[in-house]
Amino acid sequence: MSQSPSSQSIMPPKLYLLTNDDEFGLLYQKLEAALSTNLIGLLQIRRKQIVSLPNGDAMLYEEAKQIVELANIYEVPVVINDDIELAVKLGVGVHLGQTDGKISDALQVLAPSQIIGRTCHGDIELIKKAKKNGASYAAMGAVFASTTKPNANIVSREQLIEGCQQGIPICVIGGLTAENISELADIPIALVAVVDDIMGLPVDKVAERCYEWQQALSK
Repeated sequence: MSQSPSSQSIMPPKLYLLTNDDEFGLLYQKLEAALSTNLIGLLQIRRKQIVSLPNGDAMLYEEAKQIVELANIYEVPVVINDDIELAVKLGVGVHLGQTDGKISDALQVLAPSQIIGRTCHGDIELIKKAKKNGASYAAMGAVFASTTKPNANIVSREQLIEGCQQGIPICVIGGLTAENISELADIPIALVAVVDDIMGLPVDKVAERCYEWQQALSK
C-alpha cells in the first residue's frame, strides 16, 4: 500500500553516511562508531583519493570489502560511488553521477534488492528521468556550501519542494549539519547525506554526533 503524501511527510528522513578520504584504519574506526549506533540508514563508499592512485582500483576493492562486511553486521545497506562493476563484485548498490554510467546498465547487473542512486543536482527534468529509468532515489544538492564541494551550485528551497513532488525518494546533500537541517523541516525528504559533519570528527565524537542527528531528524 503506498503512503499518502501527508503520512509520508511525517516519516523522518534517514541518515545517509558517506565515507571521506581518511586513512583506512581511521576511517574504519569512525564507521564502526557510526554504524554501531544503529542510526545510519544507508552508507556510501566514496574514496576519491584512493581511486586516483595507480593501484587505486585494487586498493578500493580491498577496503570496500571490509566496509561491506562491517555494514552487514549492522544490517546497513551499502552503495558504491560511480562504479557499477565494483558494486556487482561486492553485491551492493551503486550511486551514479550523471556521467558515471546508465541506470539501465546497473539494473541489468545488480540484484533487484540493491539501491541505485542518481545525482540530479537541482534539475527537475533529471529527477523525472531518474524516476523513469528506475533509480531508487534522486540526489539534490548542494543544499548549502560544503567543504567537499565548495563550488557546487546551491539548490533553492523551491527546487527541493518541486523535486519531492516527482514521486521518487529525494536525497539532499551538501553542507548539511545537525543544526542547519532544521531549515528543511517541512520538506518530505527521504535521505539526508552527510560526510564532514560526522566523518570529519574524531572517532570518540562520531557516535554522539549521530545521536544529535537523530534528534534533529526526528523533529
